[in-house]
Amino acid sequence: MKQIGYLLLIAVVLFSCKKEKEEKITIPETVTEKKEPPVIKEFGFNLNDFNVVRDTIKSGDSFGAIMDTHGINRSKVFEITNTIKDSFNVAKIRAGKPYMLLKSKDTTEKAQVFVYQNNKIDYTVIDFRDSIVAQKRKKPVSIVEKVAYGTIESNLSQTFDDLNLSFLVAYNMADIYAWTIDFTRLQAGDQFKVIYTEKFIEDSIPVGIDQIKAAYFEHRGKPLYAFRFKDDTINNTSDYFDEKAENLRRAFLKAPVKFSRISSRYNLKRRIKYYGNRIRPHRGTDFAAPTGTPILATSDGIVTKSERKGGNGKYVKIRHNATYETQYLHMSRQAVKVGQFVKQGDVIGYIGMTGNTSGPHVCYRFWKNGKQVDPLREELPTAQPLSEELRPTFINAITPLKNQLDSIQFNKPQEIL
Repeated sequence: MKQIGYLLLIAVVLFSCKKEKEEKITIPETVTEKKEPPVIKEFGFNLNDFNVVRDTIKSGDSFGAIMDTHGINRSKVFEITNTIKDSFNVAKIRAGKPYMLLKSKDTTEKAQVFVYQNNKIDYTVIDFRDSIVAQKRKKPVSIVEKVAYGTIESNLSQTFDDLNLSFLVAYNMADIYAWTIDFTRLQAGDQFKVIYTEKFIEDSIPVGIDQIKAAYFEHRGKPLYAFRFKDDTINNTSDYFDEKAENLRRAFLKAPVKFSRISSRYNLKRRIKYYGNRIRPHRGTDFAAPTGTPILATSDGIVTKSERKGGNGKYVKIRHNATYETQYLHMSRQAVKVGQFVKQGDVIGYIGMTGNTSGPHVCYRFWKNGKQVDPLREELPTAQPLSEELRPTFINAITPLKNQLDSIQFNKPQEIL
């Protein structure tokens, strides 16, 4: 009996200890912190403070119609447009451009700010919360230097596409070498290196090429350097020079169309199928390209003809000086008028098939001292060279760029730095 009593006593003690421990266990309360929404800033505004409407200007839209849709009456629209007319003409908003409207977060949802995006960088803010103000602003842009290089397999644009490089770099390179390289006759094995800067907004969104600082193009085994340099003796403008400080520009472009191909050359003994395969001299150079491709003036000059006539179709003729004239045939339409001054590279018309032609192209004709000649065989005059006093400064400026280009090895994997 004593043993049973002891066992009962031990059981009671253990049970009371367990109960005491259970009573001491407490479950902490879960405290949930109230998180503030992340701050979203754009165009200089905290978007958390507004109801945000984003849209795109549509064909037929007007500033007044957009404002009316969002509850701004005509008298207020008139007040806004009249107040800001000297800083922003609302009639010039264009279809396809994005805009943002900031509205109050209360029950009225009153429109307060209109942001019109001119392009990826430039935008206009019309703020009519208290007073009415229009301001033209720019998004912060960062400039990043990059290096690219490669070997031509078929053509420049396809090579850039294969290397996942911006076509704008190829386009700018074609501009730089337009006077010294015929890009319609690139060969497989031609090589290039280029140092350029690219523009970014928000450090990640590319918005275009800033400039090409230096380039190297090896065409048919001939090395051609190009370095950007500002010549403050000639209107403080920048131009491209080779390693010997010779200007790459010429008085005439090599071709009136970018990235086209020559479909027929200047040939005084050519047989033409259209005329029964009889010999008819072809005193022009045909550049084939898709219909609508821009045709460029190959040099500065005055438009002397812009008309449609017989087998020429729609054409433009330009007098450049007492020595040179050029003509551009078979356009789908002209973009200039007689008496108009055009600069080298200006668009003067578009590729077409008017007149006697079997396919879309421009027939480019070239006169020297009143006689038609083959421009591809002419030794054309160069642009003004760099002055002697600037040459030492030029050499100092390009030396590190030339060393950087020379250090790039084509047999290494492509890297975009």
